[in-house]
Amino acid sequence: MDLTTVYIFPIFSFVFGALVGSFLNVVILRLPDPEASIVLPPSHCPFCHAPIRWFDNIPILSFLLLGRRCRACKTTISWQYPLVELAMALLSLALFQRYLISPAFAGYFLFTAALLVIIFIDLRHQIIPDVISLPGMATGLAFSLINPHVTWQNSAIGLIVGGGLLYAVAMGYYLLTRKEGMGGGDIKLLAMIGAWLGWQCLPFVVFSSSLIGSLAGIGAMVKQKKGGKTIIPYGPFLSMSAMLYLFFQEEILLLMHRLHWLP
Repeated sequence: MDLTTVYIFPIFSFVFGALVGSFLNVVILRLPDPEASIVLPPSHCPFCHAPIRWFDNIPILSFLLLGRRCRACKTTISWQYPLVELAMALLSLALFQRYLISPAFAGYFLFTAALLVIIFIDLRHQIIPDVISLPGMATGLAFSLINPHVTWQNSAIGLIVGGGLLYAVAMGYYLLTRKEGMGGGDIKLLAMIGAWLGWQCLPFVVFSSSLIGSLAGIGAMVKQKKGGKTIIPYGPFLSMSAMLYLFFQEEILLLMHRLHWLP
């Protein structure tokens, strides 16, 4: 490999991911508010509304240099900001290592960015915005036409089965308990994941998200002391499981074949 591939492109992919992560923080903060725009006004402190100057808006570094406080009002800055920036930077770097500069890199960069936004919005507001999941389904299906890793047939089946699978689970739970156990946002999210990754991902994504969610639910029950009334969002676990499948697809598929989860 030449110097550009070994050093320059990986550094660029990390920095680019961090910059996009900075914008994703704006999306996470403003998208759930129907009155807010993700474009205007420019970046500002959510507490004192002072404009954030460019040298205070450098991903990750500004948070550290400012000592986690707004320069104007000294209010503590949430850890969410550097976490999102660092997570998107690492995802971008991992995608480059896997796909180099290619249509797959561009497509899955968009996909992982959407999942990252969904994770943090669902954790904070317990909603999955349709403005992400519905276009995400269509984009995933359209991307399969140029994606060498997922055929359009597998993408279409993943979209239909993904949505239908969780809908059946949610309906079955409701019929048994007469309680809402899963929101429509989760159903649409799994349909979106199926469209991007193909139907083969669904057994792993459903099993993995249920396992991780159950463990997190037990922890939340102990912490909140609400017993069976404890509510945790399911979207983050679906999203994290989708990311795991994206980066460890070969190993996961081999394991599923050995367990006879796939033909």
